[in-house]
Amino acid sequence: MKLLVRIAATAVAIWVADRYINGIDVATAGQSPWVVYAILAVILGLVNAVIKPMVTLFTLPITFLTMGLFLLVINAVMLMLTAWLAQKAGYGFTVAGFVPALLGSVVISIVGGVLNGLFNGSDGNGRRRC
Repeated sequence: MKLLVRIAATAVAIWVADRYINGIDVATAGQSPWVVYAILAVILGLVNAVIKPMVTLFTLPITFLTMGLFLLVINAVMLMLTAWLAQKAGYGFTVAGFVPALLGSVVISIVGGVLNGLFNGSDGNGRRRC
């Protein structure tokens, strides 16, 4: 159930980025929009689960020197990679450069984190729900 909530939260976060960030566009082309957003959320989740840890490990020295700010760059690159993979899979997800990717990754992180916290958060007593 948690996985479905995470996918839904990420899909909503991608929708928010698509709606409010110039340079991020999702073309549904006759498909159900939320199915497309869910597929994009799965692709982004796989990229973040498989590729991002390796990139983060290799860039650890520069991440340390920038006090973690380089992680923003990594997140932007992961969003651009997600757009490239989605286009190869036949989905119309475009990110028109580094600045939209950077802003989009921040928006997706914040919105996704808030939604995950709301639906997978604590039980009200300060304890995490299982």
